[in-house]
Amino acid sequence: MMRIKYLYIVNIAFSIFLIMGCSNTAVKEGKGVESEFPPAMTGLVRIDGIEYQMEEGNYHWERKKGLETEVVSTDHASPYQMANKIKSISAKPNETIDIKIEEEPEISVYLWNENGREKEIEQVANQITVPSSKGKYIYEVLAEWSNGTVSYAFVIDIE
Repeated sequence: MMRIKYLYIVNIAFSIFLIMGCSNTAVKEGKGVESEFPPAMTGLVRIDGIEYQMEEGNYHWERKKGLETEVVSTDHASPYQMANKIKSISAKPNETIDIKIEEEPEISVYLWNENGREKEIEQVANQITVPSSKGKYIYEVLAEWSNGTVSYAFVIDIE
């Protein structure tokens, strides 16, 4: 009877060990904080005090795992192609937009048209100013961290 209880306990312990060993949902990293790989970095734009989530496009992440490097990359539609499915954000001419992305990466902002990137937009302290002319404007924000890059898109409709 005692042997059956012992085998039962060993079986349960082994099962728990097996389940925990196969779990792939989170990895302990750096500061003891659990995070997923690739990480999900939220990108927001704020206009006139209201925040809007940017649409995530391509991304590329790398991390060292022992002697190997793990890499995850995606190939997504361009910001111009994404614009058809993104809800436009209304803005006034010459309005300032704040760009906020988790962990404060280095960013570059580009204006897009049907031919691709039209031009880089000057930004200061993660802020840009929209044009003065009415119309629809497609923006890409390229965010770069030490171990990854994410492209975000948003569309501004100037009234």
